Amino acid sequence: RPEFALLYGDGVFEGIRVYNSRVFELEAHIRRLYDSAKAIRLEIPMGRSELISAVEKTVEANGVIDGYIRLLVTRGVGTLGLNPFICEDSRLIIIADNIQLYPEELYEKGMKVISATTVRNHPLAIPPQVKSMNYLNNILAKIEALDNDVPEAIMYNHEGYVAEATGDNVFIVRDGVIYTPPAEAGSLEGITRGIVIGLAREENLEVVEKNLTRFDLYICDEFFLTGTAAEVIGIVEIDGRVIGDGKPGPITKLLRKNFFKYAHGKGK
Repeated sequence: RPEFALLYGDGVFEGIRVYNSRVFELEAHIRRLYDSAKAIRLEIPMGRSELISAVEKTVEANGVIDGYIRLLVTRGVGTLGLNPFICEDSRLIIIADNIQLYPEELYEKGMKVISATTVRNHPLAIPPQVKSMNYLNNILAKIEALDNDVPEAIMYNHEGYVAEATGDNVFIVRDGVIYTPPAEAGSLEGITRGIVIGLAREENLEVVEKNLTRFDLYICDEFFLTGTAAEVIGIVEIDGRVIGDGKPGPITKLLRKNFFKYAHGKGK
């Protein structure tokens, strides 16, 4: 009998970093996994503390020092129809691996991006807070980026406001103030995003959640992305418009440095 995740992408997941053999922000990721599962009426086949223990045992068994964990929860096996309630028990998969989302040199010199023509999923169709295994929307935008010889694309929602990159949250800096789209714009409430906002406020930097337009991206002083795999990476050009002086800006570099210290000094 076929697996519903294979048939329809029916499931949820989390990507989690491991630094110095410690699983980073594990409890926050587990909480989000359970929230995603509840939202789509998917039962996770073990309790939270049991799952946390299983992740830690997987890291230890695979000797992961600096790496990546992918947690997958699928609906289980069913039939070729769309009825999810006839699926047998849901399945949990834990993958331990390494990840290098972007070449190291891009963290130093910054990255070029484009605006995707693929519109981000409508929040009323698929809530952006659900980390769904169905990433076709993101993949289509990623294909646009690769077709234009850049590694990443910025996605906009049905109203034309910035949602997120294909897998990362968007931040810009204008006149010393940091701006990032709200979740309602179609962005995932990223774990790394939340940490970076906290680190910025510790530096007495103002952070504002507001709808951003393509014009806002074109005229900003700094531009960076955050994500579990990406961490903090500067954007230096979008759609042929150079950001700032064409190099990652001072606030971007400060937050990247502070995030590195935070990540390597704190685990679960």
